Order: sequence, then C-alpha cells, then structure tokens
Amino acid sequence: MSQVKPGDTIRMHYSGSLSDGTTFDSSQGRDPLEFTVGSGQIIPGLDSAVTGMSVGDEKTVKVSPEEAYGARDPGRVQAVPREQIPADIPVDPGTQLQMQTPDGQTMPVMVAASNDTEVTLDANHPLAGQELTFDVELVEIK
Repeated sequence: MSQVKPGDTIRMHYSGSLSDGTTFDSSQGRDPLEFTVGSGQIIPGLDSAVTGMSVGDEKTVKVSPEEAYGARDPGRVQAVPREQIPADIPVDPGTQLQMQTPDGQTMPVMVAASNDTEVTLDANHPLAGQELTFDVELVEIK
C-alpha cells in the first residue's frame, strides 16, 4: 500500500479544533482538502503529520503554535487615533478590516478595542498562539 511522501498531491478530510473543543474549520460537507505535501500550502505541523499515512488512515494531530500560525506578537497590536479611520468604517471589537502597509501591501487586521479617541488593531492571525488539534482522514494520493 502506498504511503504519503513529500511531493505527493493528496486529498484529505479534516476537522480542526481548539483546546476548548471549539471547531474552527472542517471539510465536512465539502470536497476534501487537496494540497502538495511539503509545498508550504498548509501549516507546517499538519503538513508533516500526513507523511507516512496510507489511503483510509485516520489520525488525530496536535499542532503547536510554532508549527501553526506562530506565537502571538504584541508588536502586531497597535493603537491608532480614531480620526485616522474614516467615520463610515465600523470599529466594533471583532470587526475584520483590511489595512494597507506603507509599501502598498494589503494586511488583514481585527479591531481589538475602540473608544472615542483610539482604535486598537491586531494584525496577528486569529489562531496565533493557539495549539490546534486536527482529526484527519487520508482520502487519496494522486
């Protein structure tokens, strides 16, 4: 029976959850996730965990923050004066916004807090600093 190795394109079903059991993503009801192993298309901890699996294998994988979306970086949280954000842009905590960096790149940020004078924006990935658990089932090695 064939086993997954780097460079293989595979398809797998998965369900990702946080340490409190909350599911943050799943392929349930959708096509399996397809990617090339070792290509950097998915987080490193999950990518490396599928090596050696055979079609039909199922496993649970715990992925550390360092092998997922990294540690939370306090340097990626910044308070900006409220008047620098257009009045028609919502600044309720939890709102996802797009900011433009000085070099023209678009960067997603989340409003962490706001008041009349400033808005605190967080550019960390929403899952940064979290240990993630994935239940995976290998469906196909192409």
